[in-house]
Amino acid sequence: MIPLFRVAMSPEAPTRAAEVLGSGSIGQGAKVEEFERAIAGRVGRDEVVTVNSATAGLHLALHMVARQDDDDGEVLSTPLTMEATNWAILANRLRIRWVDVDPATLNVDLDDLARKISPKTRAIMIVHFAGYPVDLDRLRAIIDLAEARFGFRPPVIEDCAHAWGATYGGTPIGGHGNLCVFSFQAIKHLTCGDGGALVLPTEELRRRATRLRWFGIDRTADRLRNPPDVTEWGFKFHMNDINASIGLANLAWADEVLARHRANAAFYDRELAGVAGLELTERAADRRSSFWIYPMKVEDRDGFIKRMDEAGIMTSNVHERNDLHTAVRPYSSLLPGLDRVAPRVVCVPVGWWVTEEQRTHIADTIRRGW
Repeated sequence: MIPLFRVAMSPEAPTRAAEVLGSGSIGQGAKVEEFERAIAGRVGRDEVVTVNSATAGLHLALHMVARQDDDDGEVLSTPLTMEATNWAILANRLRIRWVDVDPATLNVDLDDLARKISPKTRAIMIVHFAGYPVDLDRLRAIIDLAEARFGFRPPVIEDCAHAWGATYGGTPIGGHGNLCVFSFQAIKHLTCGDGGALVLPTEELRRRATRLRWFGIDRTADRLRNPPDVTEWGFKFHMNDINASIGLANLAWADEVLARHRANAAFYDRELAGVAGLELTERAADRRSSFWIYPMKVEDRDGFIKRMDEAGIMTSNVHERNDLHTAVRPYSSLLPGLDRVAPRVVCVPVGWWVTEEQRTHIADTIRRGW
């Protein structure tokens, strides 16, 4: 069976991790700081704070910027994502207001988002689904109009869990001035075993996030001569040097991983264009996807999955729509775009492990029909 996911681990990672394990210092230390500098160099911003998971990063981002001064605060978000995106909203005691999905991109429908911004909006959560960037220029224009109309600018949090190495307008995702959260979980392009990073728009927010990831304590203070006062309580969200050492070992390796994903995706784009009963997602000239997964829209998805399984090809929709869970039933909304596209979404293996022979087998199987 050709798998849908595999762990991309550099041969250097075990040695790097062993060095930390034998050093006597395995918590948050020099390796974490080195990894943060390396991530900053890749995304083009210095304001990087690592955390122990992307979920923690999303939670921390909302905690810092979403106003929670009443019970009516809403966060606009997409239901087509990993549940972690939206459970971070609930963990911050904020309400979810679902935004419809654009069937062409599987990202948030920006027309629907523009309609749903209101005085209750505390933040906007977007997801670069499959690593395909949201139209950030159009989103910025929508935020400009909201500021002119309502007198405040809703902060944008980009869930970049799928999007390591993706670009919009030639700039890496993470470098456009919003709060951005990356995942370094096991099966991502760049893995630390687990972990994440929060990219902040200002140095002030970076300093605050650095404190809040460690209970609100300033770890640079001289705790004997001048014990630091905790002015704002925080969390235990920090990364440790073991995970950071794995990330550092995998950083260059991830470049090759990303290139292989893109090469396989380009092959599918060529070979599957025009196949009856199948529709590819959008490809715009101003952005480059990371192709963490390769989503398509197919007719008779059950028949498609059965045919792929018979041919030894693993498939999945990867993420279920979040809005149908009982836990979020109070936030139900009409989402016609998602209703049309969700039953058709399916992904085929696109990762670095897929050989030329295997990707040809996958494309040939699809072309023969289901």
